Amino acid sequence: MEVRLRRLPGRLRTTLLVGAAFVAGAAAFPAAGWLGLHVGFPTAVAQEDSRPDTYRLLTLFGDVFERVRADYVDPVTDKVLVENAINGMLTGLDPHSGYMDPKQFRDMEVQTKGEFGGLGLEVTQQDGFIKVISPIDDTPAAKAGIKPGDIITAIDGKTVEGMSLNDAVDKMRGAPDTRVTLTIKREGIDKPIEQSLLREIIHLQVVKSRMEPDHIGYVRLTQFTEQADPSLRAAVASLKQQAGGKLTAVILDLRNNPGGLLDQAVAVASDFINQGEIVSTRARHPEDSQRWDAKGEDIIPGTPLVVLVNNGSASSSEIVSGALQDHHRAILLGTRTFGKGSVQTVIPLEGNNGAIRLTTARYYTPSGRSIQGLGIEPDVHVMETREEQPEFGPAHESDLNGTIKNEGGTGQASIAPRTDLPAIVKEIPDKPPVGFPKFDPLKPDQTDFQLQQAIVLAKAMAAQKTVTSN
Repeated sequence: MEVRLRRLPGRLRTTLLVGAAFVAGAAAFPAAGWLGLHVGFPTAVAQEDSRPDTYRLLTLFGDVFERVRADYVDPVTDKVLVENAINGMLTGLDPHSGYMDPKQFRDMEVQTKGEFGGLGLEVTQQDGFIKVISPIDDTPAAKAGIKPGDIITAIDGKTVEGMSLNDAVDKMRGAPDTRVTLTIKREGIDKPIEQSLLREIIHLQVVKSRMEPDHIGYVRLTQFTEQADPSLRAAVASLKQQAGGKLTAVILDLRNNPGGLLDQAVAVASDFINQGEIVSTRARHPEDSQRWDAKGEDIIPGTPLVVLVNNGSASSSEIVSGALQDHHRAILLGTRTFGKGSVQTVIPLEGNNGAIRLTTARYYTPSGRSIQGLGIEPDVHVMETREEQPEFGPAHESDLNGTIKNEGGTGQASIAPRTDLPAIVKEIPDKPPVGFPKFDPLKPDQTDFQLQQAIVLAKAMAAQKTVTSN
């Protein structure tokens, strides 16, 4: 579903992004785009300032523009000056408004579409190098025999040491049918391994699933691209088949999922809610506000659902979590979510000049809560590690500068107290025991404490459901 706001030009698509990239390899979005020097004022939009004041301020801008153009220590183009001015105008509003140049806009479209030219590797950064978490099935990386745990030390002969994860991913991506050479260090092998791979179109694997003990299905959703809902539905159908029609519970993992498309958030929440509101948005102009309701099909009717969340769960993840919590359809386990309760509309600029991201609305959960700056508190609080880990970036929306206010909602007290939590909840520890192993993405069942507790909770919910139905 696309949201079109009457007063804004161009093709509009409402997205819910954390601010910069929402997947490794997507570029951050600094100043860019080219609007030219003409400034117009649509008569349909009321101006708070009088027209004489507006012209006076534009004259001030012109004076500064000419002074910088003439006297800056190095020559600078008009294009750069105007781009920087436009970027400042947007980024000064809030942390999530900004400019994308044509390349950055294309990168964002690639992310939301869920396919790109590349190798098919899921990677992370470790000790200054790039570590392979997993190759995606039937991709160049998988066909070449690249293994989980492999360390990528160089790309096309250039070391990755000191290179950011985003830059490394960007170098591995590229046009299909072009080659890239990776230098790999593999455990147990003394000599470096060089692999020359031919890039192909990669369909981003946004959903991963597996069967846990006792026919408990685990589904991880990494981002809300165009593939989110169909991939989730396919994963659940596969789990049902594996369980022989006896799927006892489902764990939906939204940790570190920073969001994506609003329509996909609505669709995913609707997969577990039969009827009622999923989310509503309130814009500056009342006629632009909207509400989305469930489409009437719970794909696992009556099956217990646990949702894993943490401070990296933002935007679309919070829409889904908030809807499932308000409807008492799922029990949320983990830590407080990021707290991004605003909607950004992506507005492409004419002439292939990129796009702007403009905050155009706040969103509200079915109970009327605005989670802006607050986040969603899980029903069962369980930390990932025994001690809070230092954050290199903002841990929550409230840590950002210039965030929009939380207003217009019903407040946290609007949630009805949970009376359906199993008794086991009181026994679930809120942090791992002393000596619990460090998380290893290659061994999640042994090292993921939150997941372990989610399985305990899911088993109790399934047992409680069995007793009730009997």
